[in-house]
Amino acid sequence: MYWVKFISIAIMIFVLISTVKYVLRKLLKLKKVKRNPFSYNHINETHRKVDKRLRVFTALTVMTLALLMINNKDFTNVYLLGVVALFGLDYAVRAFFEIKYSEYPKQAILTIAEMVLMLTAVITVFQVWIL
Repeated sequence: MYWVKFISIAIMIFVLISTVKYVLRKLLKLKKVKRNPFSYNHINETHRKVDKRLRVFTALTVMTLALLMINNKDFTNVYLLGVVALFGLDYAVRAFFEIKYSEYPKQAILTIAEMVLMLTAVITVFQVWIL
């Protein structure tokens, strides 16, 4: 039953994000930029380097927070805060590089909207299942 709930919530989040991005594209008259799914899609070489370092830092931080949480259940909120902060930082870096260096700087609006929706979804899921 757990997996059915999890998959249904994941599908609802995906549909919500896709719908919001579609509506924003239509309202703001933004071009749809082709991106390969499941790839990094870096704006330039600097973005690639920053993103790589950020991913290593995120992995190490999440593993450390997970170990703290395993040893002491009181760290659940710290883990949630760390995951949300690092998740937001990843999207913020992408939005920054889209604004500064992309051919389509207005795409950052979509990235920020996606960030807000994803962070809201992650916080909601953590609140419902973990706390």
